Amino acid sequence: MPLIHAALTDPDFGFDISDEAGHTLRMDIPVDQGGGGTGFRPMQTLLAALCGCSGVDVVSILKKQRQSLAGLEMEVDGARGKDGDVALWETIDIRFHITGDVEPAKARRAVDLSVEKYCSVAETLRRAGATITWQVTVNGISVPAED
Repeated sequence: MPLIHAALTDPDFGFDISDEAGHTLRMDIPVDQGGGGTGFRPMQTLLAALCGCSGVDVVSILKKQRQSLAGLEMEVDGARGKDGDVALWETIDIRFHITGDVEPAKARRAVDLSVEKYCSVAETLRRAGATITWQVTVNGISVPAED
């Protein structure tokens, strides 16, 4: 397991978090919650991890399908529960925007495989109770889900 190091760098809630290779991430909470607002909120990092995990899958699958991917952008939004002290992600929606010489059906299949089968972050969030939905566009055109 990779070593993660977190150091309080702001007098209140700001942390710089790094791994053994020196990659860093700034984490904080919003000003209205007493933080400095200088970094990702902790629960945002889960959505960022979902983007990274699924994005790597989609790129890998499209490469194996010999598709000429020019770009991949993802937008993620979600809603958290309001009950109790712990507010888990209840719903998460991912919008995959794919560009390049990519067949729409292959793009949709790559995303479906990632979110449903290969992405460990997606599965972790599902097991915590989240419902994950997604949409796919290729070169600005929506690709419908297969029936």
